[in-house]
Amino acid sequence: MATFETAEPGKTRVGFIGLGILGYPMTENLLKAGYHVTVWNRSSEKCEKMASQYGESVTVAKTPRDVVEQSEIIISVLVDGASFDAVAFGDDGLLQGMGPGKGYVDVSTVEAETSMRISKEISSKGGTYLAAPVSGSKGPAETGTLIFMTAGDKGLYEAALPLLDIMGKLTVYLGEIINAANMKIVVNMIMGTMMESFAEGIKLAEASGLSAEDLLAVLANGAMANPMFALKGPAMLKDEYPTAFPLKHQLKDMRFAMELAKETGTRVPAAAAATETFEKALDAQLGDEDFSAVKKVSD
Repeated sequence: MATFETAEPGKTRVGFIGLGILGYPMTENLLKAGYHVTVWNRSSEKCEKMASQYGESVTVAKTPRDVVEQSEIIISVLVDGASFDAVAFGDDGLLQGMGPGKGYVDVSTVEAETSMRISKEISSKGGTYLAAPVSGSKGPAETGTLIFMTAGDKGLYEAALPLLDIMGKLTVYLGEIINAANMKIVVNMIMGTMMESFAEGIKLAEASGLSAEDLLAVLANGAMANPMFALKGPAMLKDEYPTAFPLKHQLKDMRFAMELAKETGTRVPAAAAATETFEKALDAQLGDEDFSAVKKVSD
């Protein structure tokens, strides 16, 4: 079993694969903390932008394989298992650079089966795997207040913890790999169900002749006060949905939750109803809008 030294700026070689809505600001926070980061993204423009802003602190890799070969701890933020396959296999894939002493921290949201498969691929090359899905979207990624739900190799967890602490406000270690994926799925199921109910409430208030602004004020000062309502509510009243967490990704997680509920024999009727509404929103071509755009079809 590989051993890892605790990550330190100026010492630990960090790699980052995937500079999307979450990945770009997460990498920026590592750079601001003094780490040198080797980056790769499917579209190279984001890598070049980062390099132009942070100079010698950034190395732009030509391939995912190059990132792994030049790094000790590799963090990836990919959409799903298919995205992993796209960057993992082939002569330039990350698996070609994987080996003993390499730690792979997987921030992707995937179902437990896919997480286990990725772990096996990493391990087959001698690498070490840590699942680390997050709760939080663009805003928390920018402010370094994500929540990491980790599972897998405990030594890699301890070594990577200083990196996770820079990018997030809370990191929990959940033991077996399957637990991280399932925790993330449950959390996002609750979030999606809450958002759909919130959208329904706004519409019902408006249809009843009530002030939606007053509704937000009542919610904000009572037991149901929460950051999501406070952040999303004012924009939803204006029918504005700037994308922080794409609706298509929320639906993906809701589908995962429905599969998990079926596997465990658990009834989740409220979440099932919310999933149907998100499916309707996807059919209405709202997939690339923020998940709060479910309000457009909550009727």
